[in-house]
Amino acid sequence: MTLRCTDIDINAFRNDLITWFYQNQRDLPWRENRDPYRVWVSEIMLQQTRVDTVIPYFTNFMREFPDLQSFANAPEDKILKAWEGLGYYSRVRNLQTAVREVVTEYAGKVPDTRQEISTLKGVGPYTAGAILSIAYNKPEPAVDGNVMRVLARVLLIDEDIGKAKTRKMFESELYELIDPDDPSAFNQGLMELGALVCTPTSPGCLLCPVQTQCGAYFEGKQAELPVKAKKKKAVPKNMAAFLIRNDHDEVLIEKRPEKGLLAGLWQFPNFELGEYSFTELEQGLATHYGVRDYNHNEAIQKIEHVFSHIIWNIQVFEGKADTVESTEGTVLKWVKEEDLEQYAFPVSHQKIITHSIRGD
Repeated sequence: MTLRCTDIDINAFRNDLITWFYQNQRDLPWRENRDPYRVWVSEIMLQQTRVDTVIPYFTNFMREFPDLQSFANAPEDKILKAWEGLGYYSRVRNLQTAVREVVTEYAGKVPDTRQEISTLKGVGPYTAGAILSIAYNKPEPAVDGNVMRVLARVLLIDEDIGKAKTRKMFESELYELIDPDDPSAFNQGLMELGALVCTPTSPGCLLCPVQTQCGAYFEGKQAELPVKAKKKKAVPKNMAAFLIRNDHDEVLIEKRPEKGLLAGLWQFPNFELGEYSFTELEQGLATHYGVRDYNHNEAIQKIEHVFSHIIWNIQVFEGKADTVESTEGTVLKWVKEEDLEQYAFPVSHQKIITHSIRGD
């Protein structure tokens, strides 16, 4: 039986949650103040990324781009370098596009209404609600995975949380449940509770501040909720990557297309393979990069890199070529090894730099 928020003691739920949050909240750099820009950046970084991973990135990002104006004016290569390793690079591109709109259309003030802020690129319902509630203390719901897990258990909601209609159900309930006097602490409390206590497995029910309001706890169903359909298995792909050097002690790098996976990042020349045969390697190098005399032996490094939908199984080869040819739409560049750190690479190719170039 699904409960409604009106089936619980709303005032007790609010008070217990907010009191717990103020006593137990983690000391996080984006909580130093309620600057909407800082809240915005942190929420974008935290999408599909763990808090511990985000902390150093956020600190460095604020050092590089301390305000809207500095970020809006930054060249793309610089923002990609600051984001290097966080993944999902479209997030930072969309963020910069939206920040530039705030600077030009809103006189540098992040909009404080859901209608306006939701028009900004990359700002979905959750991000809008998080900024409005945390920075502006407005009673707007912010429904992320942690929040859905907490409320699915409290209200015994057994709908698939991966579906859009289920998220809307949570938003509807939250409009009734959210504390109008302190929505900032309320929303952050739900997020924190999901992160620290009401975890996906082995939830700490005995430590939970809202245990007396939780339907799942009373029915012993906390391990069954929330309901989420299983993801499809990632598809493996065989890849070959190449460290190509010339007589000037330079290494060849390639810029990925401006759209698609890892758009705009730099990488070492690479392509997908059927099998790891020398014939296929030579044909691929000639076709993709105009390299016809590339002396290589067995792979010097093997890398597995997992995305949400594919797995790259990369074998890295090393060799020399004095001439290369750019095909239409391909951007190639010879750079000194010591200058590679100036370019933003995806994590898989950072591993090539670390292992096969620096020898770490």
